[in-house]
Amino acid sequence: MWRTFSAVFVTVFLAEIGDKTQLATLLFSAERDTNKWIVFAGSSCALVLAAGIGVVLGAQIERFVRPQTLKLVAGVGFIAVGVWTMLSR
Repeated sequence: MWRTFSAVFVTVFLAEIGDKTQLATLLFSAERDTNKWIVFAGSSCALVLAAGIGVVLGAQIERFVRPQTLKLVAGVGFIAVGVWTMLSR
């Protein structure tokens, strides 16, 4: 259980550092009159909901597609996004 938790935590944490979600949260919290705890709560709830949707969809897809196929498709997708990002600049 802890191995899975650690792998998911590190992967999601590293993926979220510096992404547009974190930048949007930074911009919201930079406003002087904004309650920082409300920004934290709102962004935390949004991330939890998005992750929950991913878990539910992943569990449903897993019923029809083998996990190895999902890993392959995800890996190819990430590589394609990386190549596209490098070539589009």
